[in-house]
Amino acid sequence: MEGHESQDVLTMVGMPMFNEEETVASVVIRCLPYVDEVLCVDDGSSDSCSRLAARAGAIIHYHRANRGYGAAIRSIFRIAREKNVDKLVILDSDGQHQPEDLPAVLAGLDKEDVDVVIGSRFVDNSDRSSMPMYRRLGISMINTASNLTSDLGVKDTQSGFRAFSKRALNLLAFENEGMESTLEVLDQCKEKGLNVEEVPIKVRYDVPKSSTYSAFGHGFTVLTYALISLSHKKPMLVFGLPGIGLLVSGTTIGLGMLNSVEELTDGTIALSVGPGLTGAWLSMLGLSLVFSGLVLHGARALMRRVVLQRIRSL
Repeated sequence: MEGHESQDVLTMVGMPMFNEEETVASVVIRCLPYVDEVLCVDDGSSDSCSRLAARAGAIIHYHRANRGYGAAIRSIFRIAREKNVDKLVILDSDGQHQPEDLPAVLAGLDKEDVDVVIGSRFVDNSDRSSMPMYRRLGISMINTASNLTSDLGVKDTQSGFRAFSKRALNLLAFENEGMESTLEVLDQCKEKGLNVEEVPIKVRYDVPKSSTYSAFGHGFTVLTYALISLSHKKPMLVFGLPGIGLLVSGTTIGLGMLNSVEELTDGTIALSVGPGLTGAWLSMLGLSLVFSGLVLHGARALMRRVVLQRIRSL
């Protein structure tokens, strides 16, 4: 079949699916020429998407209730491991991703030392002219926060079009059941020494289920996770730097108040209480943040040493 891997390499496409009856059958049919199997995880849908996907040739796994994107990805990973899949590709069932990009994404895994391939909208030759501006801005903010945490330098951390080698399938394990899992996977790649590469893909934004509301909800959830993760892994950056800034601001305001102690009439002393209190408050807050950053940084370093000692003793 066109673009198909050799018979000794088992390839699978996995798709989270929630009320996607308008698009999923078409996506399944377009994927099948490039892979051995297509797996759709029905995450508690109330429409006919499972029946249509099965008719199109997909394997269906059901969740009794809507558990979230991350839960669907976890089920896909588990089933892929059970089937001893060599290459797994995750893509959306809503028609945004183009199955014709599968050969390029799968080929990325054939390179030496590449464990995860991300289909990116922001690498060279990618066409992002149709991407709404609010999406570009939101993804840019999330990319910055995520890359500060993982240090991977990924240009499109929110792409749902991803390919995983067997090594990555066996090493990756994540807990979040929502959209935060998109960043949690990247954090796991960094922690477990998995190499990530990006290849250009095409994405459509005129599909039936694409909506501004879901994009904003998605962005808020993922950005919150990225900032919390950053505070855990780099507390001095999140707490220490703002704390130093507040301390400097408070000190500056306090000095400004002292310079204006003797003002106005005939050398009468006039203390400006408002700026003084503001300066003191900012200084205390700054010191608290710096102290929090130092404590968390020390605690993280200690925990890291304990874990490494445990591993070495096994």
